[in-house]
Amino acid sequence: MTATMREALAEFLGTFVLILFGVGVVAQVTLGGGANGQYLSINLAWGLAVTLGVYVSHGVSGAHLNPAVTMAAAAWRGFPWARVAPYIGAQVAGAFVASAVVYLTYADALTHFDGGVRQVSGALGTAGIWATYPQPWLSTLGGLIDQIVGTAVLVLVLFALTDTRMTAPQSNLGPIVVGLLVAAIGMAYGLNAGYAINPARDFGPRLFTALAGWGGEVFNAGNGWWWVPIVGPMIGGPLGGLIYDVFIGKRHPHAG
Repeated sequence: MTATMREALAEFLGTFVLILFGVGVVAQVTLGGGANGQYLSINLAWGLAVTLGVYVSHGVSGAHLNPAVTMAAAAWRGFPWARVAPYIGAQVAGAFVASAVVYLTYADALTHFDGGVRQVSGALGTAGIWATYPQPWLSTLGGLIDQIVGTAVLVLVLFALTDTRMTAPQSNLGPIVVGLLVAAIGMAYGLNAGYAINPARDFGPRLFTALAGWGGEVFNAGNGWWWVPIVGPMIGGPLGGLIYDVFIGKRHPHAG
């Protein structure tokens, strides 16, 4: 087995764990009518989901678990461009398969909630369990800015956490801090559109819902919103890495 294959498998499993817990908590809160959690529990569980996904995979692949992180690493940290596509493919696949597992686990609860009629929006809408959708007031440009900002913050801080010249927590504490970072982004920037900040996290589950009964509306809803959580993070990730390097990475007394 090649090194790229081993790393892709690790990315698959790490992203699988991330989505298993992340989408799972949204399913529990939504299908339970708020009796089994609230927005805070969603933020905390997503943070823990990231932590667990990182612990599962970081020793083999570096635990990108996010195409925007992979792109930023390739742009600014010497990650091989030849491995970008395998990583992204594995991340999307992991998110897709995890979505199927959550669906199977909550199938009865889902049918009890919506009567077996899968709806994207409205009082009985459930597509938002799996993928993100914008608030009614959010423009496409506003959503794009939202995703760029959120992902830029994510990667900027990730670059700081992985900068060995800094005093940020390293080793086994690293995944915990990364999880706290994601929870903080959710608490601060989740209002507009649910802080996807990860194309694989959004597209894999969205594709699953399109095939599992919700249909093509998952790509049409929100004025064709589906591409925003893909393009925005892919811009924001490298941008956040660049900002870190301009202000700190290249200004550090021991910078190469």
